[in-house]
Amino acid sequence: MLVVSSVNKPRLRNRCRRDRMRRWLSAGCLSGPRRRSVRTHDRPDPTGTSGGSVVEPRGSNSTADPQSSVSTGSQRMEMAVDLQVSQQKNIILNHEFSEGLNYWHPNCCHAYVASEVSGLLDGVRANSGGNYAVVTKRTESWQGLEQDITEKITIGVRYNVLAYVRAFGDLQEPCGVQATLKLENQDSFINYLFVERVLVAKDHWGKLEGSFSLTSMPKRAVFFLEGPPSGVDLLIDSVTVSYEKTEMVIGPQISHTNNIISNHDFSGGLHSWCPNCCHAYVASEWSGFLNGVRANSGGNYAVVTKRTECWQGLEQDITGKVSSGNTYFVSAYVQVYGDLRGSTAVQATLKLEYSDSSTSYLFIERILASKERWEKLEGSFSLTTMPRRIVFLLEGPPPGLDLLIDSVTISSSGLKQFEEKSTRFVTNGAETIIRNSHFDAGIHNWSGRGCKIHRHEFGGYGKICPFSGKFFVSATERSQSWNGIQQEITGQVQRKLAYEVTSVVQISGGASSADVRATLWVQAPNGREEYIGIAKMQASDKEWVQLRGKFLLNGVASKVVIFLEGPPPGTDLLVDSLVVKRAAEVPSSPPPHFENVLYGVNIIKNSTLNDGLNGWSPLGSCTLRVYTDPDHLFRLVAGNSPAHDQPLSNHYILTTNRTETWMGPSQTITGKLKLHLTYRVAAWVRVGSGATGPQNVNVALNIDNQWINGGHIEANTDRWYEVKGSFRIEKQPSKVVVYVQGPSPGVDLMLGGLQIFPVDRKARFKNLKEITEKVRKRDVVLKLPGLNSASLHGASIKIRQTQNSFPFGSCINKTNIENEEFVDFFVKNFNWAVFGNELKWYHTEPQQGKLNYKDADEMLDFCQRHGKETRGHCIFWEVEDAVQPWIRSLNSHELMMAIQNRLKSLLSRYKGKFRHYDVNNEMLHGSFYQDKLGEDIRAYMFRESHQLDPSAILFVNDYNVEDGCDSKSTPEMYIHQILDLQERGAPVGGIGIQAHISHPVGEIICDALDKLAILDLPVWFTELDVSAVNEHVRADDLEVVLREAYAHPAVGGVMLWGFWELFMFRDNSHLVDAEGKINEAGKRYLALKQEWLSHADGHIDAHGEFKFRGYHGTYTLEITTPSGKKISQSFVVDGGDSPLVLIVKL
Repeated sequence: MLVVSSVNKPRLRNRCRRDRMRRWLSAGCLSGPRRRSVRTHDRPDPTGTSGGSVVEPRGSNSTADPQSSVSTGSQRMEMAVDLQVSQQKNIILNHEFSEGLNYWHPNCCHAYVASEVSGLLDGVRANSGGNYAVVTKRTESWQGLEQDITEKITIGVRYNVLAYVRAFGDLQEPCGVQATLKLENQDSFINYLFVERVLVAKDHWGKLEGSFSLTSMPKRAVFFLEGPPSGVDLLIDSVTVSYEKTEMVIGPQISHTNNIISNHDFSGGLHSWCPNCCHAYVASEWSGFLNGVRANSGGNYAVVTKRTECWQGLEQDITGKVSSGNTYFVSAYVQVYGDLRGSTAVQATLKLEYSDSSTSYLFIERILASKERWEKLEGSFSLTTMPRRIVFLLEGPPPGLDLLIDSVTISSSGLKQFEEKSTRFVTNGAETIIRNSHFDAGIHNWSGRGCKIHRHEFGGYGKICPFSGKFFVSATERSQSWNGIQQEITGQVQRKLAYEVTSVVQISGGASSADVRATLWVQAPNGREEYIGIAKMQASDKEWVQLRGKFLLNGVASKVVIFLEGPPPGTDLLVDSLVVKRAAEVPSSPPPHFENVLYGVNIIKNSTLNDGLNGWSPLGSCTLRVYTDPDHLFRLVAGNSPAHDQPLSNHYILTTNRTETWMGPSQTITGKLKLHLTYRVAAWVRVGSGATGPQNVNVALNIDNQWINGGHIEANTDRWYEVKGSFRIEKQPSKVVVYVQGPSPGVDLMLGGLQIFPVDRKARFKNLKEITEKVRKRDVVLKLPGLNSASLHGASIKIRQTQNSFPFGSCINKTNIENEEFVDFFVKNFNWAVFGNELKWYHTEPQQGKLNYKDADEMLDFCQRHGKETRGHCIFWEVEDAVQPWIRSLNSHELMMAIQNRLKSLLSRYKGKFRHYDVNNEMLHGSFYQDKLGEDIRAYMFRESHQLDPSAILFVNDYNVEDGCDSKSTPEMYIHQILDLQERGAPVGGIGIQAHISHPVGEIICDALDKLAILDLPVWFTELDVSAVNEHVRADDLEVVLREAYAHPAVGGVMLWGFWELFMFRDNSHLVDAEGKINEAGKRYLALKQEWLSHADGHIDAHGEFKFRGYHGTYTLEITTPSGKKISQSFVVDGGDSPLVLIVKL
């Protein structure tokens, strides 16, 4: 049971920050009890038996919903319990050690009794004035003093625990001492029931108070005191376990689970609630949700804002609504909002004010919350004495972050619900497949991965306090980044099912911040090994952070190990808990609803600058002036405005006195943006004289202090440049500022015609459909010669297209093809394939001379069996981070030899089997080989590849070419690179656009394709994915890119960079979830594939002909003559401008 500590210090009305922070930091280690349910434990078990009754300490944590047993609109029969209190009695024998250690037993250590007669320990007098026990020679924190109380306890009774304890030895700061029950069941199961913990020192006695209650009887119950670090003596004086004996009068009675929180769902605004030294308001459908964050309950939620301290939150007075001896269950949905990466703590607390003006704070529960979704905070509490005033409050995020609260419940419905909640707690705890997930059983089931691991409690590892339970583990003496903590889970996970991993981690020593990763090591029955990355999070040495991710096994595994790794050598990795359980199904997002959108209308005020600087302001200490171009050169270069409502003027802003790169003209556009709507950005910029070399110029948006890229170019001083870009907001911001920045300090910046306007995608789609009809379709004339036209005239004909010949492909990986559902979707819906990693040099030759083509061979065989064409990705990769270490260590001569060996090995082995090759990936963004071997090495790679496999089309391949967001990879730069390669004799045969794109704008993509088309080379989208949390928005984004690609005559094919969840390059870009459910984006892809199939029905005319216009691809036809005879054939419509005449031979 959670009880109020007797150490209640007076507190000033203004809630001193230092005291408050001390309470906050100590809350985690003085938190509510958690039951340990384990079959084995690091403590010796002399009986050789173990067992477990269903027990529940009052105030224990649970994941059950306190309202889950409420019957809506009906009454529920429960067993009512009337408690008649009798006198208290101490069940502990020899409670003050007047009989030495009689009835007491040291647990794997030594003990003796100190007294006035035998001599007190170093002058330490007993608190009671008589004797006290000294527990010494302790080598583990759990070693202490115990007494068997099996025959002295029963169910349905609350037992109150009181003991005076102290520590003695080499102790620099307080340490934890706790009371615990060991409960052994008939089925050889052991539960450890935490009662209470207190911080003690060596200079005075501390009072430990707590209570417990049992709902079923164990075979054996042992009470013990434990806790100080090893080497420190535990002193114990005057132990009492007393009870209030009751008679249980049981009878039927109507009852309800009542919520004692008034206005629990904020339907009455903030009535009954008070913000604590901050501000708050209620967000709703009527008033508008905060940044698009919808209420978890679907109604309202409170927003607690302008917080300057972590303890500031929302509170409600519940005095008179709670009573002592009852257990109250707390449930609340919470979220945070603001400048936050990852997650942060939110907690529920009781403020207890007593008649003597003292105040104490009772910690209920704490969870990690994020700004991505609502989290459910659950806990419970019980009071043993009644204070004068009781206030419930929710608090916790760091200053500056808003706290969002939805649907708060505090309920109590007697013993029956208490028992049900106990059962649910055990069940939910068993959901995790990790054994000993919170380290209650020491380090049993865990091992170090190349290092040592140790278990700690508060005070056992510096001042670090466990986050959720009583213990945490450290991985120490780490000499490699992959060293960490691991557990084998073979047999605990099933293939083709998704699992969610949650871990709370921290680092210590060495680095102050570092990435921590959760990884799965899988061994197949044939001995092949695979590493699956699950999650990555930047951890610090200041606080606990939550690591979350998901994984899925495609194939059969003979061994599976999960481990945590990542920090640099010399840095300890701390783990509070690790939980792995079946992933819950994520509900589909609602489609966005747009109203009163003025598509094509510029939201920038005074964009033409006809009203001077009205609406504009300098960002920083720079100076803005409006100038007029007398020669109208700006308007001449810029041409027509992309927005519908404003023509370009000949005015521009000149920004001078720039002392920082971010300084430039700005405008606040808060309130002008709609959620989930795509906005196009267009501007004309120029840099002044004095610049040394090309200058980056960027249209940027500051959205609640987060930088958003609205378009990026590289400019010289010779002319005006057009900036193109796009963006979208997913949550309602409090402030949005658009500004232009980038050039070096001291370089003047000119801006003209800045426009931001919402994009009308439906209008664009209508236009694209008309273009597609011309580009991807062909007129077809079917002739049936040699037949009697009279007998054939009027015969019905049915034409069905079975396959579109346009290449729609996908990336696949070796493990994917072991999943039957994945294979089924791929085979049915794609006609091309590309391998994710299996052909890359770092995969085929991870160590020099050790070649591995087994995976690529198997995947190529898979594609050939299913009739899929394949692209070879990639022969080389120009970005240094993608080059394996052994190659980076070579000198120029050795590197040239390695390149030649790579070309001969790969291209000779697969000659004629790959239709395309990406020769040297991402040459706009990397220069490893060119820096090492000179400018001609890139052309050499193309020339040698063509010589070794003349049938393969050789591609360049790069990213960010199509969306205007990257100054390194504009279409102009790509064209320049290709021309340079061709001048050096490189047989470049195709242009690859990766297209890892967000919030795409069709006109910007089309403009890039138009420019690349001048090279008269086929353009392929080689790695397409679109990322959006909302599936409907993701579907819209995907449709934009697919329609632009399919409508453009220069595009030769589209390759998706995956389609299955957990096997994507980017999060929230999948078409099918991990267990095979097709989402809205997947449905949109399939719908477009159906749209791009042609069908025709009609009759043969008098000339024995039938005409139609259809997409390129494979068709079947069925002719039914007037006499009823059926004739079936198939034919192919290929590309061409003139009508295709096909003779049907019957």
